[in-house]
Amino acid sequence: MAGPIATAGTAAPRTGAGAARDRGGYRPALSLLASLFFMWGFITVINNTLLPHLRSVFDLDYTQTTLIESVWFVAYFVASIPAAKLIERVGYQRALVTGLGIMALGTLGMILASHQVSYAITLTALFVIASGITLLQVAANPYVAVVGPAESAPARLNLVQAFNSLGTTLAPLFGGYLILGRSASGNAAAGATLTPAERLADAQSVQLPYLIVAVILVVLAVAIARFPLPAIGGASGATARAAGADRAGLSLWRHRNLVLGVPAIFIYLIAEIGVSNLFINFVSQPEIGDLTHAQASRYLFLLWGGMMVGRFVGSYLMQRRPAETVLAGAAIGACAVMLVAAFATGHFAMWALIAVGLFHAIMFPTIFTLGIRGLGPLTEEGAGLLIMAIAGGSLVVVQGWAADRFGLQHSFLITAACELYVLFYALWGCRTGAAARPAGA
Repeated sequence: MAGPIATAGTAAPRTGAGAARDRGGYRPALSLLASLFFMWGFITVINNTLLPHLRSVFDLDYTQTTLIESVWFVAYFVASIPAAKLIERVGYQRALVTGLGIMALGTLGMILASHQVSYAITLTALFVIASGITLLQVAANPYVAVVGPAESAPARLNLVQAFNSLGTTLAPLFGGYLILGRSASGNAAAGATLTPAERLADAQSVQLPYLIVAVILVVLAVAIARFPLPAIGGASGATARAAGADRAGLSLWRHRNLVLGVPAIFIYLIAEIGVSNLFINFVSQPEIGDLTHAQASRYLFLLWGGMMVGRFVGSYLMQRRPAETVLAGAAIGACAVMLVAAFATGHFAMWALIAVGLFHAIMFPTIFTLGIRGLGPLTEEGAGLLIMAIAGGSLVVVQGWAADRFGLQHSFLITAACELYVLFYALWGCRTGAAARPAGA
């Protein structure tokens, strides 16, 4: 995103640093970036254990609860373009350090919110954390996609995203033990009402977990600041002028795979975030799992663990099958298990909801790489639009509204409908087509 990134699909011979990168010299950088994917996945899913906790502390309905997550994803829409401009101005490495610093500032804001027991400060702090993650996402996802051979981009991004899933897998255990396990709401039966003193104590139980996260973010920022990350492209001089000439006469809107890929990511995020945000409340219901919130958070671990396993498996399959074929199979499986979760009862419904993690695993990284396929000099702009589409997670409030009016279980029909659009994109929408090619190609 910062200046002209080396674009997938170009095949000019390379020497020196470029040749080393082609031979795998970029792997140490990818290993470090995997730690970033881990951390933003970890922090994002802490919210999933935090939401039922905040619902009890502030006495919120489902609409107000999902509004917390909506604020988180609105940050992707608001911060994506400023993030790209910042990367262009200060460079890739400094932007990563800045993003981690913004995240650390937001986690300290969560400590302040717990001390003041303030819903407004909580929303503000989460927005700040999400803005920092947006800066990391805008840079890291396209970097991973284009740093190696174009044909292996989906497999490569799924592999690195598996470490994101490792973070999301461990976060429920961390949050379940240090937040829900140490709070009255986390150990109470479903529907229990807390006293004012219990609410105050529960609000302050988030201070230690977020302090630990803030320290880790600062340490990671220092490590990245000192690491010799390989440069990909440049943002000034002859390189920038050449990139501008390459873009002349080209249009993003001629690329069907991108135009339909942006809503694919937007709609997929509604599905993923709706499942993860309402998971604990769903499996805690007497007719489903009859669990406390602390117990339910351990099953959320399995949901995110399934996503981690699914990404490793998906990365393997995509080395042998077209990425769009694997994506279509995942969409069919996800739709099937969501219909079971919406209409079945007991542990059958609970395990169906857990199983959707296996199918959701490959969706974001695969849609992303299919969306930028064939963009050439337009890769940077296309990647920016795809990252902005993560704001689709903000519409999870619609599922919260549906849960309040039609029941939590039936609200998962919205998720099933989202899977159908992903299937459409895999079967037809991701095709590049002749119209996407510039004249004379």
